Amino acid sequence: MLAGMDQSAHHRPAQGHAGLRRGRRSIAGHVYLVTFVTRDRRPLFSDPAMAHDMARAITDKRLWYRSRLMAWVLMPDHWHGLIELGAMETLPVCVQRLKANTSRSFRVGRQHDGVWAPGFHDRAMRSSDDLRAAARYVIANPLRAGLVDEIGKYPYWDAVWLGNGCLADRPER
Repeated sequence: MLAGMDQSAHHRPAQGHAGLRRGRRSIAGHVYLVTFVTRDRRPLFSDPAMAHDMARAITDKRLWYRSRLMAWVLMPDHWHGLIELGAMETLPVCVQRLKANTSRSFRVGRQHDGVWAPGFHDRAMRSSDDLRAAARYVIANPLRAGLVDEIGKYPYWDAVWLGNGCLADRPER
């Protein structure tokens, strides 16, 4: 036992996702790199019709009335996004709203036992972090995964720096 360490039961770290969140704060105006996966890592979005529908749901303006989606990519079995947290919003609530509403929208007319796995991973971007570099990392996921040889060939991503709206709203290639 390390000196000065209290090993009593009430000081043990919490298990699961709640334990990861303990002591973390959501700060309005900060940007977070967020990742979450599909239930059982099923590649639901390998199907272009499902990916297109989910991309539309993810970018629904009604989900982003407090926080701002700065960059995102939908992969076959997971999602990455840069989220600027709005006033009076916590990151867990923002992600829960995103997952719940996209799941509800996605299930319409489909038989699925759930789209997203519980929990999410996040990393707070420091003020010195280059957000455009983080956005490049996010949207380059299809390249690194070998899904395409140039990002312009992958339709399920967007970034605010493009200034031309959601790629999910464009005709499929």
